[in-house]
Amino acid sequence: MHNNLRNTDMTGDIKQQWQQDRRETYSCTGGFIASAQPEDSAYLFCAAKLETRAADFLSNFNGAVSYAVKANPEARILQTLRRSGVQHFDVASLEEVRSTLAIAPQATLHFNNPIKDDTSIAEAYQRYGVRSFALDETAELEKIYRACGGDPEVRYTVRFKLEHSGAAYDFGSKFGATPDAAVQLLRLVKARGGRPALTFHPGSQCVEPAMYGRYLEVAGDIIERAGVAPELVNVGGGFPVQYAGADVPELATFFAEIHSAAERFLPAGTPLMCEPGRAMVADSVSLLTRVIHVRENGHSLFVNDGVYGGMQEQLLIDLQMPVRAWRGDSLLSGPVNEYHVFGPTCDPVDKLSRTTPLPKDLRAGDYIEFGLLGAYGSATSTGFNGFRSGGYRDILVAQDFSAR
Repeated sequence: MHNNLRNTDMTGDIKQQWQQDRRETYSCTGGFIASAQPEDSAYLFCAAKLETRAADFLSNFNGAVSYAVKANPEARILQTLRRSGVQHFDVASLEEVRSTLAIAPQATLHFNNPIKDDTSIAEAYQRYGVRSFALDETAELEKIYRACGGDPEVRYTVRFKLEHSGAAYDFGSKFGATPDAAVQLLRLVKARGGRPALTFHPGSQCVEPAMYGRYLEVAGDIIERAGVAPELVNVGGGFPVQYAGADVPELATFFAEIHSAAERFLPAGTPLMCEPGRAMVADSVSLLTRVIHVRENGHSLFVNDGVYGGMQEQLLIDLQMPVRAWRGDSLLSGPVNEYHVFGPTCDPVDKLSRTTPLPKDLRAGDYIEFGLLGAYGSATSTGFNGFRSGGYRDILVAQDFSAR
């Protein structure tokens, strides 16, 4: 839909990289260790896990499902989602536009970063056929209008915010119009002849289903006061993941709250959209690291990846990843120690924020596997100090961390 103008002169760098990437498939984590005996860290991707999660969203959410590419733009992820039936993708930059279309050329893209430079809007519209843009103030609306030449086929998605807590990231501190401002923006979109839509985001790792209901109630009020019927209401992402020790409701509970609130508060027949990122991809990837040193005190260990690599979120929010240890291809168990886990760099902040329960008597050469790193793992890694996260490897079966 509306993306038929693009991809005729796209560079092949992303597609070529994907085609040339190593695609050996291993039976499971233990099978990979036995076969590869890796010295570098590695992201272990299980397509079956992602396919199951995509099916859960596509089958049970009453609306369109748009994947938030920022969570993980890796080619395997995009390819698997496309194959699973995901047709919509939420992008935030021209690079995400390009990388997504290189893998899913027929995808419908939604440029939902509320603040964009003029050049990016114009190129997304003119070269890649993007027809859906988010905004949260009048200046951005005018910028989109100018860059797209006033095209009446362009969708203007007004993003609003509410004051609240209960999420790991407060997106309202950076993005979102007040409800009063959103009313005026919807009216202006209509006056400009654009296609109006409304969106919000309750914050990443939102553990309160009722928050979606609260937002939808306000969305209904905005629509009524504006006198403008939106093409859709996008409930954003924020769906939480079951990190270690977290009390997280089932995904179905969030869907039930959204569907009920939409029926109560929105005009009849208003289409819905959601844009999961973390909740879609987190459990499809684990990060396998190798122990490079254990201090003599037996409670501090160093691994070959860290917060400057695949675990950067540990510097930002309090999330405890599920974890398990391997010696060769054998899963370790038994009595545990609480270890301080450090990454390989010389920076003292390269350390997990919490102690990590792992089997006693770990030694150099053992492997530590961190789960739920499909989201904001490889996507946020750096090359600081000359250390880089490893590449992706495919596995057929991902063991359930929650079974420990």
